[in-house]
Amino acid sequence: MSVVLLVVIYVAFVGLGIPDSLFGAAWPALHADLGVPVSWGSLVTMVTCCGTVVSSLSSAALIGRFGTGRVTAVSTALTAAALLGFAVAPSFPWLCLLAIPLGLGAGAIDTALNNYVALHYKATHMNFLHCAYGVGITVSPFLMSLALSGGTWRDGYLEAAACQAAIMAATIAILPLWSRVGHADEDPAGEKDDDPAPRAASPLALVRRRDIRLACLVFMASVAIEGVCNTWCTSYLVSSRGMGAGEAAGMVTVYYVGVTAGRFLSGVLANRLSSKQLVGLGQAVTFVAVLVLLAPLPLAAAPVGLFLVGFGNSPLYPNMLHLTPRLFGRDLSQAVIGVQMAASYVGALTLPPLFGVAAERVGFWLFPVALLALSVVVLAAFLGLMALKGWRPRRPGVPCEVS
Repeated sequence: MSVVLLVVIYVAFVGLGIPDSLFGAAWPALHADLGVPVSWGSLVTMVTCCGTVVSSLSSAALIGRFGTGRVTAVSTALTAAALLGFAVAPSFPWLCLLAIPLGLGAGAIDTALNNYVALHYKATHMNFLHCAYGVGITVSPFLMSLALSGGTWRDGYLEAAACQAAIMAATIAILPLWSRVGHADEDPAGEKDDDPAPRAASPLALVRRRDIRLACLVFMASVAIEGVCNTWCTSYLVSSRGMGAGEAAGMVTVYYVGVTAGRFLSGVLANRLSSKQLVGLGQAVTFVAVLVLLAPLPLAAAPVGLFLVGFGNSPLYPNMLHLTPRLFGRDLSQAVIGVQMAASYVGALTLPPLFGVAAERVGFWLFPVALLALSVVVLAAFLGLMALKGWRPRRPGVPCEVS
């Protein structure tokens, strides 16, 4: 039963990744079909992101009242309904309206399952969980391209909605397992198997704490690296490196392949290395990658640099989430994860557009400079958090500890 539950959690995270890149793949055909300016796509993305922030901050109260299983099932149903709505939406305002349940559902799924896996499973499962997300975000543009080759963008959204409906059915089917499956062998901290009673804490009270502010800064800057790469790497390669537009468009895929590969390898290594070590090694790779982009190397080195940025930055998100119960307490982890993920979404919503404004005025040669600055922020905030928590290095054969 434990295996079945874990498999469905993985599948739910594949489904979580599907909508995140589906809209971008559909937008060129979608905006032309609905007759709206291409720039309006950011409005839908912003509404979705705001929904995720709201649901992330509300997750502790919702899960405390209804439980992880019910919140996951209902949230998956929300995303399935939103995707179906996108498929039949008659006009652009409907897309903005449907982006609200899409964001609310995605944020709740993300926060609920991350906390559950952080509490009950080893770090390797957290890394593989986010590798599953990488599979979803990589596959969905392919699904949309298949739909567009023989039909319309609406067919792509219908296929995505069908996938989410199947995942919804699976999450409903396993509802009885959430209370019956034990995790004594999987509990990474060797603590009590039962979920601790969530401690009541408002987001405002949490962010007054210096340690939580540092953790939020780590998440915000790390996700900003991803957002800047996703949004602006093509413009950088075309404007500053002279790459052809068609070739440059495929470099986003190279970045996400690096993300997926990095999380898979991180999952494999999690039984040998601590989460802190995985984050540190990943950031070292990220610095090397940024230097590759900064150096006056041939254009062929640029895809290597982008791959390594994704590869190096990818272990941070799952491993920081896995550390949350040990850094802040099992009873407070759900609330803290909600705040951390809200900070991530705020970083994704604000920092890439700010970089776009700066690059438009100064030049896209700022791209690797911005990545370097964000990497420095990530590393400084992470080291500051570990020092504040009195990190004790892991001894051989002993689980890592944070005092």
